[in-house]
Amino acid sequence: MNHWFKSGKPWIWLTAGAVSISLIAVIGLLLMIAWRGLSFFWPAPIHEMQVQTPTGATTVLIGERYETEEIPVSRLNESGVFLEDYDSPVLQRYLIKVGNREYVPLDFTWVLEPSIVSDTTPKDLAVIERSKDGNFYGYPVDVLENGESVLTSQSNLRDVLFERIERAVEFNEQAMDLQNDEISTINYQIEQLRLERRGLQLEGKLTPAEEDRIASEQAALREDYMEIEKELFALRDQAGRDAVVMRDMRGEEVTLPMYRVLDVTFPNDMNILQKWGHFFVQVAKFVSEDPREANTEGGVFPAIFGTVFMVLLMSVLVTPFGVIAAVYLHEYAGKNIVTRVIRIAVINLAGVPSIVYGVFGLGFFVYMVGGTLDQIFYPESLPTPTFGTPGVLWSAITLAILTLPVVIVSTEEGLSRIPSTLREGSLALGATKAETIWRIILPMASPAIMTGLILAVARAAGEVAPLMLVGVVKSAPMLPVDGNFPYLHVDRKFMHLGFHIYDVGFQSPNVEAARPLVYATSFLLVTVIVGLNLTAIGVRNHLREKYRSLEH
Repeated sequence: MNHWFKSGKPWIWLTAGAVSISLIAVIGLLLMIAWRGLSFFWPAPIHEMQVQTPTGATTVLIGERYETEEIPVSRLNESGVFLEDYDSPVLQRYLIKVGNREYVPLDFTWVLEPSIVSDTTPKDLAVIERSKDGNFYGYPVDVLENGESVLTSQSNLRDVLFERIERAVEFNEQAMDLQNDEISTINYQIEQLRLERRGLQLEGKLTPAEEDRIASEQAALREDYMEIEKELFALRDQAGRDAVVMRDMRGEEVTLPMYRVLDVTFPNDMNILQKWGHFFVQVAKFVSEDPREANTEGGVFPAIFGTVFMVLLMSVLVTPFGVIAAVYLHEYAGKNIVTRVIRIAVINLAGVPSIVYGVFGLGFFVYMVGGTLDQIFYPESLPTPTFGTPGVLWSAITLAILTLPVVIVSTEEGLSRIPSTLREGSLALGATKAETIWRIILPMASPAIMTGLILAVARAAGEVAPLMLVGVVKSAPMLPVDGNFPYLHVDRKFMHLGFHIYDVGFQSPNVEAARPLVYATSFLLVTVIVGLNLTAIGVRNHLREKYRSLEH
């Protein structure tokens, strides 16, 4: 046994066991997040329950089971709820999502299992997904056009309903495209003309001819706006022509305007293939649509775009500065007290809390640098700031500074592994030191540079605290990229998956409805980070194979 310990094998097995446990824990965590998040998109059965109230009356609930838990009966007794003829020490209760939030006080309600008189899943129960007020559960009764029923003795209710919803969705999409593209472009051009007029006025160059030209261009744009606005109103009138009549759990018939309806499903009447198809459609909507209902409904596409765009912009900024700093420290700087102090400072910067970088970015980049840029280049926009306000550029620069030590240390380690004989041989053949570094040293150190970039991306993509100060918002009306010159608007605020998780999980007015979205968005954030890292790893491996011959 003593010889076995001295051989070092116990420490090898201990290390292997620790790594295995860590790997299992990470995989288990990811599987749990994926299960809790992706199960939200699976079409759950809709229950129609008859529930007995404490007064002895019977009421009807229609909704889907969100959660099931066991609670001790003693807890109910302490809260003043007593169950007769129930001897078990524990019971089950169900969290039911009843929707129909404009007609019921709460979206969710707890139901005790002993109080359920009957529980059925009728095939005719429908789920109406709406752009406002969440889901609506009930029985479709009729389809209206301008207040008149369109159903005949030969028509099928479901077919007519699907057809009218598809029509309304198509008109809504046309109206949204018109508003986001042509109307947005006209508003942008009118604003640019206003800024041009004010700029000429500040410079003292606003002649009557220039003023007449700007006024005529603005008038032409307003005329175009009025024409497009008429087309927009016509599309909205077409989308609002139809309506669906639903019978809810109160037994009352409710008319829902079709322009607010996004989709209708009958989960209780789906086979397994239809459920899988619905699942993939819902996942696709989640990653491609905009959020709505205070981020508790809809998708997260702006957050995905903002996260990836900010990380890529940060990578473009941090890589050259990190490599230049590492090359100077390793190839040019002398081994003296100043160099040692700089190295210690770089190492210590890696341990500074991220919120400190956020405060620095807000004070220095946003207020000082951005405010100065506004005074020099955008005086016509003042007092409305252009760059003197949080935006995606300042977020990327702040995170670039935050991850700069990681890139510097990783690049220096790569430079130190390159044999000095390569440098000496290159210099002996007549190359300058700069040529040696550019053509020999940096290509061989590129795998280490990519390793530093991978670590930087992994940290920057998950940071939230500094972004709350320098650019991220709950809901961004426009993406940082659009069809208006200069097409790339780095001064705009943006949405981020990490902040979206925080907002949905802790700032949502409807916590129960938002909980599954927290898991789904967390899994999506991990997927985005893994995707970015795998791309960088692929580039690093390619570079490693490309320059492997130089190492020998």
